[in-house]
Amino acid sequence: MEAREIYRQHAAQYDELVCAEDAEHNLLPALLESVPLRGQLVVEVGAGTGRVTKLLLDAGARVRATEREAAMLAVAREKLRGRGQLELSLAAAQQLPFPDASAHVGVAAWVFGHFRYWVPGSWREEIAAGLDELTRVVEPGGVLVVIETLGTGVTEPAPPAPELAEYYAWLENERGFQRRAIRTDYRFDSVAEAARILGFFFGEPMAERVRAAGSERVPECTGVWSLRLPEGAQR
Repeated sequence: MEAREIYRQHAAQYDELVCAEDAEHNLLPALLESVPLRGQLVVEVGAGTGRVTKLLLDAGARVRATEREAAMLAVAREKLRGRGQLELSLAAAQQLPFPDASAHVGVAAWVFGHFRYWVPGSWREEIAAGLDELTRVVEPGGVLVVIETLGTGVTEPAPPAPELAEYYAWLENERGFQRRAIRTDYRFDSVAEAARILGFFFGEPMAERVRAAGSERVPECTGVWSLRLPEGAQR
């Protein structure tokens, strides 16, 4: 099923998927290696159903999170109700409702890679607009963090498609981000559940691979890209 339809019409099923990821809890330590979070104000774009938002809050950050799909935001509001210092807004990554230089950290987790497919003719411009907007709201000397997949069902990190390899190279070579690869394996209650949930999002070929592997644990590799903005950055 196309990702945009899932985000708009099947937010609860999407949440089943992301809640099963990162069985060993490797993502938060990787974030903390890039930037301290306690007491920091973080702007998160494309928050989805709030999985990364929860990690940021648990680490002691104050979070302003945005999401462009109302169905996803509704799930996030329910899950994160009463948890930490949090503002949730319906907004696209390229037009954030926050003042200049008002945050310490900007985070975009599994967001910009979609534009490589959704707008193949202008993906650089679209992603650049999102990164520029995130740069605008983060103070000079602050940190931007981008999180993307490095492969589902594989144990060695690598871009899972030529389109993403091109985007990741652009992110590193043109925008100056540095990458760290980690494992964020999925863990489900059963092989059947793993096949059902992963198949819903990634398609029947993925479900067949899961059933053939016969494990309720499915490997996942993830890239964490970070960039510290220069002091006195021009805006």
